[in-house]
Amino acid sequence: MHLSDEAIANMTVAEIRAMIEKGNKGNALRCKVSEKGAVSVYGLNVKFPVTLYAEQWERLMAYGNELKSFIKANNGKLKRKDA
Repeated sequence: MHLSDEAIANMTVAEIRAMIEKGNKGNALRCKVSEKGAVSVYGLNVKFPVTLYAEQWERLMAYGNELKSFIKANNGKLKRKDA
C-alpha cells in the first residue's frame, strides 16, 4: 500500500492500529509477540521487524501527533524509501 505524505500526516492512531491489526500477507503491517514478550511489527520493508515493549509502543503512539508534525515540518530534508 502506498500512502501519500498527506495521507500519512493525517492518519489517526486508530487508523494506524487498524492497519497493523489487519495483518494481511505481503507488505501489510502485522504484529507478533516476540520470545521476550515484546511487540514486533513486520511489513515495513526492512530486513528486521521493529520490536518494542508494550509501554514503548504506547509512548510512541502517544507521541504520534508530534511525530507527524515533525515529519511534515522536515519533509524537504527527509529521504523516502520506495516500497
